[in-house]
Amino acid sequence: MASWCVRAVRQSYSVVASPSLIRASPRFLCTAAQQKNGQGSEEDQKAEQSPAEKILEEKCQLEEQLKQITDKYKRALADTENLRTRSQKMVEDAKLYGIQGFCKDLLEVADILEKATESVPKEEVSSQKNPHLKNLYDGLVMTETQIQKVFIKHGLVKLNPDGGQKFNPYEHEALFHAPVEGKEPGTVAIVTKVGYKLHGRTLRPALVGVAKAP
Repeated sequence: MASWCVRAVRQSYSVVASPSLIRASPRFLCTAAQQKNGQGSEEDQKAEQSPAEKILEEKCQLEEQLKQITDKYKRALADTENLRTRSQKMVEDAKLYGIQGFCKDLLEVADILEKATESVPKEEVSSQKNPHLKNLYDGLVMTETQIQKVFIKHGLVKLNPDGGQKFNPYEHEALFHAPVEGKEPGTVAIVTKVGYKLHGRTLRPALVGVAKAP
């Protein structure tokens, strides 16, 4: 029994002291050390990259903020330009059409002068029987001519669609439609009251009769 125990101890010692195990143990130790060093290097790499990633993230955020601010600036600039254009247009319109009400009142005066000159018979004016009437007539004609010059100076133009001009609803107001010999359908046949335009805008449409097909 004692001899068997001695042999068993010797065999176990020989296994532990085997050269293969002794040669393998440094390899195992090196592998473990390398794995440990590898984990450490990865952690160090992560620790080294984290500030760079943080800077990159901040840079992206700043670029996005800059893009938003630039877009808002461009929108504000466009709105300001549109407001300036509209304000300038309103000022120009006020300068052009600010006298619109005054011109409408003067049109009635021009109409009365025109009716007064038309009501005087031509034979009475051409004869020397009544020089006072002729002087009065000449004064009315001169006044009418002068007031038309003032109208033209301020952009007020007369609308007198004669000569078979085609009916324009933006400049004419039709009082009636009737077949008229020698007039094409849809053209102005007669003018009962002249109209006026102020800087291209119809201030008062001309009152006309329109020819139609029989």
